[in-house]
Amino acid sequence: MPVRLHHIVVDAHDLPGLARFWTQALGWKVLSERENEIVIGTDENALVGMCFMPVDDPKTVKNRVHVDLTSNAADRDQEIDRLLALGARRVDIGQTGAESWTVLADPEGNEFCVVRPKETLIR
Repeated sequence: MPVRLHHIVVDAHDLPGLARFWTQALGWKVLSERENEIVIGTDENALVGMCFMPVDDPKTVKNRVHVDLTSNAADRDQEIDRLLALGARRVDIGQTGAESWTVLADPEGNEFCVVRPKETLIR
């Protein structure tokens, strides 16, 4: 059996704050909270979750790995507005304006994209 994805690990200065942003963004919940680790997911049996780990150094460059989020096409702009209201911000990483995705960053500057629904990508 091959390995499978378990957690997406995110370095954070404010573990509870960043975990709170992502639980609200994704509609997930905190599954485990320790001094040096907070794990979130849909439930205890979720196949994949996010894990927040403490870091002291500041984020200085664009992420080499990022998360892509999606919604149905009709709700996309509303979801972007909701994420912005939760504390995300728009970021420019060299987009031309013709992309089918929107680049945002979480409250600690970690980039993520809101992309078209998968069914629109394969047509």
